[in-house]
Amino acid sequence: MSLALTRSGPRGRPVILLHGIGGGRAIWAGSVSALAGAGFDAIAVDLPGYGESLRETPGGMPVMAQAVLATMDALGLTRAALVGHSMGGLVAQEITAIAPQRVSALVLACTSPAFGKADGAWQAQFVADRLKPLDAGLGMPGLAAALVPPMLGPAAEPAGVALATRVMAAVPETTYRTVLAAIVAFDRRAGLPAIGVPTLCLAGEHDRTAPPKVLRGMAERISGARYAELAGAGHIANVETPAAFDAVVTAFLQDVMP
Repeated sequence: MSLALTRSGPRGRPVILLHGIGGGRAIWAGSVSALAGAGFDAIAVDLPGYGESLRETPGGMPVMAQAVLATMDALGLTRAALVGHSMGGLVAQEITAIAPQRVSALVLACTSPAFGKADGAWQAQFVADRLKPLDAGLGMPGLAAALVPPMLGPAAEPAGVALATRVMAAVPETTYRTVLAAIVAFDRRAGLPAIGVPTLCLAGEHDRTAPPKVLRGMAERISGARYAELAGAGHIANVETPAAFDAVVTAFLQDVMP
């Protein structure tokens, strides 16, 4: 299984960009350019069931992790830095747990190490909110229209909001439902102290899905990890405040991957 991807070029230090549940590789267009400009080989992938990877069956984090590793093999990459946003951060943690030798650095953005108990009140409400538009027959465009606005911070740029809405609306409903169930079951909390690569935990100041306190807690449990917070940003920080997001990520990677 080799995933559809956008690659800035085969020269430079490889960085793989992993999108969230409502995303796709298109969400990373600005970051690919920013990282390429800093001398990195930036690679944004469509995870299984997304974008042009539709022929690949969507699944949980182990399925996605293996797909990313297979793509690295196809590209001839022994190691790469991983930048994961939201669900992409879960995939990055899964890859680090099962194949730590393949990871050179981590950026865990607007994500968490676990979703908690699948039958917990917050988790149940989270799932219900996301399935309601779909169960009402509004499809993914209706879901995107309902979910994107509450995820935003006050500094969100209109172009980024439009991009996030458009990309989420294009996600297949079957993929979204499958991956949503997998996210609820994810739990890699016990593995945080075992992460042995340079790690940045990056939060959006106004993120209510993965609040800053969650990212700070992750940084405290990962040896040597750094924490950064993007002012004015919400959960989709990579497109809400793209210049600030890319600057922080690029500076970190340049520091730990000289």
